[in-house]
Amino acid sequence: MIEFQNVSFAYEKDRYVIRDLSFRIEKGESVGLIGANGAGKSTVMKLILGLLQGEGKILVDGTEVRKETLGVIRRKLGFVLQNSDNQMFMPTVYEDMIFAPLNYMMSHEEADRRVDEVLARLHLEDLKYRYNHKISGGEKRMAAIATILAMEPDAILMDEPTSALDPYNRRIVINTIRELSQTKLITSHDLDMILDTCGRVILLSGGRIAADGPAEKILKDRALLEANRMELPLSLMGRM
Repeated sequence: MIEFQNVSFAYEKDRYVIRDLSFRIEKGESVGLIGANGAGKSTVMKLILGLLQGEGKILVDGTEVRKETLGVIRRKLGFVLQNSDNQMFMPTVYEDMIFAPLNYMMSHEEADRRVDEVLARLHLEDLKYRYNHKISGGEKRMAAIATILAMEPDAILMDEPTSALDPYNRRIVINTIRELSQTKLITSHDLDMILDTCGRVILLSGGRIAADGPAEKILKDRALLEANRMELPLSLMGRM
């Protein structure tokens, strides 16, 4: 579904934040992208979305990410931002959810049907006509996910989906992520959430892959994590 072939990127000449990166994410996989601050996680997301252009080749569902293919690429991808306020820009949840389908030339009737189906699936029917500035942070995060699902993307990219959430809303978001059938790439410092939602982890360090494998194996490797300026998930602290 997503493939990097020898991808490098520098914000400044010869100061690379991504170096010769190659990996492949298969359709339906749920992959956690982890690493310390500055490891290159956000850059990887921006490269997939075509917000940045680097060296090498990136493919999304077999289509190379280039300026002329961005329209096709972005119909296949949904991006849940870390700050939902930067994503929910219409007055109500309903208006946000229907915006993209209508802009993809879907009929109003079909777009309405899709909105109702997504809200019912996530048990968020009561949010439909709520004003975005009057719902809680957890509700807004769920609404942001619903907005992306209304687009019916093939893959979903998520940047810190549980940040700044209280324990109750964090668990709701985790359960929602686990139920999604789409290909998922999730960046987060919340390693317990990654352990709960991802079968595979890619650990970045200095713009390179330090480890790539089963989430449970990598996230239980104290020496590996500490060597890359990270710590064990909190749930494993007392057991390792």
